[in-house]
Amino acid sequence: MKERALARFGRNRRRRQEHRVHLPVAARPGWTVRKRRFLFVVAGVYMVGGAATGRSLSCTPRRKGRSPMHVPATMRALQQTSLNGPHDMRLIIDAPVPSPGRGEVLIRVAAAGVNFADISKAHGTFLDGPRPPYLAGFEAAGEVVAVGEAVTSPQPGARVVGVGTGAFAEYMVMPAAAALPVPSGWTEQQALGLVVNWPTALAALRPLGGITAGQVVLIHAAAGGTGQAAVRMAKHYGATVIATASPGKHETVLALGADHVLDSLGGDLAAEVTELTGGSGADVVLESAGGATFAAGLAAAKRVTGRVIVYGVAGGEAPITNWELVYKHQVHVIGLNIGVLIQAAPQIFGELMGELSALIAAGVLAPSRPTAYELADGPKALTELEARATVGKLALLP
Repeated sequence: MKERALARFGRNRRRRQEHRVHLPVAARPGWTVRKRRFLFVVAGVYMVGGAATGRSLSCTPRRKGRSPMHVPATMRALQQTSLNGPHDMRLIIDAPVPSPGRGEVLIRVAAAGVNFADISKAHGTFLDGPRPPYLAGFEAAGEVVAVGEAVTSPQPGARVVGVGTGAFAEYMVMPAAAALPVPSGWTEQQALGLVVNWPTALAALRPLGGITAGQVVLIHAAAGGTGQAAVRMAKHYGATVIATASPGKHETVLALGADHVLDSLGGDLAAEVTELTGGSGADVVLESAGGATFAAGLAAAKRVTGRVIVYGVAGGEAPITNWELVYKHQVHVIGLNIGVLIQAAPQIFGELMGELSALIAAGVLAPSRPTAYELADGPKALTELEARATVGKLALLP
């Protein structure tokens, strides 16, 4: 009887394993989610929601022997008060703690990611962005402390990273389907790039940019969170990397593996890229700077087959006409919004996340600690990011 029981246990265990997708990480294997759940997670990363209320919450934790988690009625948060930029962001101490609705979870924020999209929203240039006053931020990692109706996973006590609304605060609501587990061995700060920066860099290079070994990729803003990941990935796939950054960041970018680093603040970028490529130009250009840099990227791309992947407008709008595409810049211009990619092409994004997990397992992408600011210093962090005075990922600590 004992042998039969052991055999039955073994069969059941194998069945459970067959229905799981294992996403190994560089720090330690074991980030495991069910296959069906994973598809919903990656397809819902940029869903947002959650209405704020002043109700105090508590919940029964997942593990026995622990007391219920108490959630206060109010919290500290950063509120954007105008559309004049991040300098009009104020710390308030009595913001209502949001309640998780159906399909949502409430997390106690351990770290919030700072992104250029936060700056665009503060200036009112983000498409369909929030109207002030609003709680700023959208990317965060922390511990689940309460769940809404119909949520079976994650449960209270789980550490997750995801996006929602009002991340620059002590508590934040996000869709349960958008809550990715923080990999074992990683801190919440280290997990911030998993849902915004790294997928964006990989999407720009692979399914959209089609980068292959031996090609040349030009990466603007290479010292930022997305740029650094793009440099590492492009080198892994065998590309020659020409990066741009301000002079004080060149050593950082070279240490990532870039073959050449050009000054983003001066010089003729297009001419320099043309010279470095023997007159042919770059096969792929990753463009997020906007403004004059956008024009330089168009001029630096290889005629006819060059791809310019546009995923940011940090330096402002940069128009291009059909006349220019026909007579001046005969290149492929491809727009990338990772949220639209998730919703419009979930299969591509699912494959993208599988490839991303493989890069993590191979050590191509490893967790790094962002530059951290206290919550009250959020306006300073955003201002420095806007002025291109930062390197790598930035985080706010409530």
